[in-house]
Amino acid sequence: SLSESRRKGYSSGRFSFNVKGGRCESCEGEGQKKIEMQFLSDLFVTCPQRRPTYYLTLASLAAVAGLHLCALDNGGAVYAMQRMVVTDAMGHLLSLCATLAVAASLIYAQVYAGPRELLKGELFTLSMLALLGISIMIIGNNFLSIYLGLELMSLSLYALVALRRDHTQSTEAAMKYFVLGALASGFLLYGLSMLYGATGTLDVSEVFAIIASGQIKHQVLVLGVVFVVCGLAFKLGVVPFHMWIPDVYQGAPTAVTLMIGGAPKLAAFAMTMRLLVDGLLPLAMDWQQMLMVLAVASLLVGNLAAIAQTNLKRMLAFSTIAQMGFVLIGLLSGVVQGSTVSAANAYSSAMFY
Repeated sequence: SLSESRRKGYSSGRFSFNVKGGRCESCEGEGQKKIEMQFLSDLFVTCPQRRPTYYLTLASLAAVAGLHLCALDNGGAVYAMQRMVVTDAMGHLLSLCATLAVAASLIYAQVYAGPRELLKGELFTLSMLALLGISIMIIGNNFLSIYLGLELMSLSLYALVALRRDHTQSTEAAMKYFVLGALASGFLLYGLSMLYGATGTLDVSEVFAIIASGQIKHQVLVLGVVFVVCGLAFKLGVVPFHMWIPDVYQGAPTAVTLMIGGAPKLAAFAMTMRLLVDGLLPLAMDWQQMLMVLAVASLLVGNLAAIAQTNLKRMLAFSTIAQMGFVLIGLLSGVVQGSTVSAANAYSSAMFY
């Protein structure tokens, strides 16, 4: 059955209210206002180093992080926008970590991007857009909202990788990232469309309830789960959907590589939790077997290939692949012989890792 915490909130219009306290939860709305203010202010900046935009971006990120930190202990789940998004403890924690990761990436990028003429308004604007997409993915409670957040994040990252337009490796990496990313998005979208056709709803919580009722044919659901797992595997960067990671890490500007290796991984993990755990937990015995194969292959290929690398960024890319294999081990150990007794510990351990 649905967790008790998911029954404690309801939405009304633009804002959502906690049943116990009746207090408005507008954290994401305030974050969006900060992003819009940063967009408009950059149009009037004349400093070549974009220092006003840089400081305003960091201030906006600090404000968003502060809002998430304040809302972290509220407890319970609060729904908004006709249940298309949900704010809960996991969402606030991952959003907080993603915001801090983007801020750290921009701070380190200051020294790198300046001499290479990359310290432009586009760097900050695209970073904030990527963070907005990440936040939508983390709090998504609907197939449509999760996919829209994924596309917003992905398109922003494609542009960030190609930010050095006169650099051959960056352009090549961006093209590979775009083509393979579009293919993976197609897999994910096809799987979600099959689940929608089988269940008749886009709401993740309703999908869970319908599948748990046992009224849907198992074969149809499993076929949709296969495509969903393939799409998630690409975003997580696990074998055999890892081909883009070494090339993108090596070809992208180092500051962008740092950003790709941080916050988007948190968003991919959150999307995996929302879809597989919150929505498809009754099919855990099916998708856990798929994750088992992906985890073993990632650990094997990632660690062995990293030894043979001579480029530092490629070595870190294969190390990332291996680390994601360990994350999958935590995700695939939640349901044991149909029992969910250890599920909370397994999923929280995977998120901690």
